[in-house]
Amino acid sequence: MSSLLINADMGESFGPWVMGMDEHVMPHVDLANVACGFHASDPHVIRRTVRLAKAHEVRVGAHPSYPDLVGFGRRSLACSPAEVEDLLLYQLGALAGICRAEATDIHYVKPHGALYNDMIRDPELFAAVVKAVKDFDPGLPLMTMAACDTSTQQEIADNLGIRLWFEAFADRAYDNQGRLVSRQTPGAVHEDPQIILEQAIKIARGEPLTSIDGQPITLKADTLCVHGDNNESIAAIQSIREALLALRPPHD
Repeated sequence: MSSLLINADMGESFGPWVMGMDEHVMPHVDLANVACGFHASDPHVIRRTVRLAKAHEVRVGAHPSYPDLVGFGRRSLACSPAEVEDLLLYQLGALAGICRAEATDIHYVKPHGALYNDMIRDPELFAAVVKAVKDFDPGLPLMTMAACDTSTQQEIADNLGIRLWFEAFADRAYDNQGRLVSRQTPGAVHEDPQIILEQAIKIARGEPLTSIDGQPITLKADTLCVHGDNNESIAAIQSIREALLALRPPHD
């Protein structure tokens, strides 16, 4: 990618229970990470989200997870690499069926929650995720965390012929290794829109961030994740969008 694209988690409602503000967020993002039913969503929500993305010319990405509806996919499960590979293929197939019905496609894969974090710590798990993507469609990029050292993940992806998109977060705190601070730690999630905007601009410019322990860290990112579950978040997304558009090359 030639510029930093904005992505957001979408389609995370379930039945009558509403999560997020997808209709308000979708016009301001480039990539929609659509939940595939294992941590959130249901077939109707998935289809509605795909339609919404298509209407706004936003690229659809698969957002698979551990099978953990109750824990919203944020709990690590004791799944083997082989099980994780099959779990991803199952969820990618479900989303692909709905995309096909709506005359669109899956454009990338971004694992969710605990699976996203676990695969960074476990090379065998990461390889299983990469292999699932390759078996499903070797042309799909895999979105993963833009830590300070991503050499292990890059080597695995290169060996299997899968492209990686590295992702940073505007509203999350980082540790000294450039990994996300646990949500259970005070200060892990930024709530001040100005701080979120400033962090987004630094990431886009390739400037150092300050870790939660006060150390400078630099993240090389292809895409920026934003969250839009309240009016303040929507306002921050609009500001980030305007700032990133101003930084993009004229041909983008």
